[in-house]
Amino acid sequence: MSDDWQLQPYLQEKMQLIDAALDRYLPRPDRLPEVLHQAMRYSVFAGGKRIRPVLMLAACEAVGGDIKTVLPAACALEMVHSYSLIHDDLPAMDDDDFRRGSPTNHKVYGEATAILAGDGLLTEAFILLSNPDIWKGVSVDCSREVIHILAKGAGSRGMVGGQVVDMEAEQKPIDLPTLEFIHTHKTGALILAAVEIGALLGGASDKQRAALCRYAEAAGLAFQIADDILDIVADQSQLGKDVGSDQKRGKATYPALLGLSEARCRANELKRIAFSSLDVFTDSACRPLREIADYIVNRSC
Repeated sequence: MSDDWQLQPYLQEKMQLIDAALDRYLPRPDRLPEVLHQAMRYSVFAGGKRIRPVLMLAACEAVGGDIKTVLPAACALEMVHSYSLIHDDLPAMDDDDFRRGSPTNHKVYGEATAILAGDGLLTEAFILLSNPDIWKGVSVDCSREVIHILAKGAGSRGMVGGQVVDMEAEQKPIDLPTLEFIHTHKTGALILAAVEIGALLGGASDKQRAALCRYAEAAGLAFQIADDILDIVADQSQLGKDVGSDQKRGKATYPALLGLSEARCRANELKRIAFSSLDVFTDSACRPLREIADYIVNRSC
């Protein structure tokens, strides 16, 4: 990898691959029921940096794998992530009006259709992963494990479980272990799933897979801490969504519990842990992963 390698062109290239694949795999907007498929596509293609699927591709590349093998799984994961954002924005949850600079799904299509669009995306992810046509050259055991990893990361043992504890903690004093449970599950679980699936489909050794999982655990927690910080210091034009909402709802966040300065220190410490987890790889193999971890902590939106 050359010395003039830069993260933004890398992200742009991978985003284009992912978006083109998502367009192929999602139901067409003119397919009945049209409004449902349009609502699903609205949120999937409403912007965003595709960090989770890009991490999956980068993990695959780090172990010498072919990203064509992992691309369908990356799309499935992005469908799951998009469904979670639709539901997260609903009045019964965070009641947000904007996401990625545009009106949230329920503001455009109504609450009922937004709920069903989220349901549709979650189901579509597993329709894709259970399609034997995408697994040519991949063993049945491997494809089954991919489905298991994503389902575990998305469900009550992962993202959904973290969301419930997050809601239960609103307006209540909590301790640091509970806060870390929320963050590692609500946000970190899908990031861990992304990296672990990339490692698995890329043909990682046990040592490489373990190292990448350590990286993902640290990067996932850092991602949510950075989000907590941005909710305080960013403005809506930067963030593309309602800001200050965590404080208004009394949500459990690192800045609320530890203060802004300590939250930043914790995010940087997690970045160092993520970096050190990649020591088993060559610099060129892990550079995208290192740069993404740095971006996660230092981004402004």
